[in-house]
Amino acid sequence: MKCIFYPNWQEKVVFSPGGPEPQILVENDKLKAIIAGLEAGQKIPPHPEALAVYHFLEGAGWMTVDDERYPVSSGATVITPEGAKRGVEAETRLVFLAARIAN
Repeated sequence: MKCIFYPNWQEKVVFSPGGPEPQILVENDKLKAIIAGLEAGQKIPPHPEALAVYHFLEGAGWMTVDDERYPVSSGATVITPEGAKRGVEAETRLVFLAARIAN
């Protein structure tokens, strides 16, 4: 794989009144990385997933991992274990990067 460079994440994020529309930054057999934008009040329901890292770039909200809720805002990073149910809820316009690592 060659280098992929995104000089401005704001150009990649999509906000939709119909709900989150995550944009794929890279996807192969080992890694999937996305950027997602949520409007205030939008949610990504908890769902099980592989080992992943979430880094919040803008806004404020909540991330649920299994039965725990964590307040998230710009600069927060959450690392979720494989198989954990995770979801995101935006209190304000919220943007995050997520990288899922395949086994």
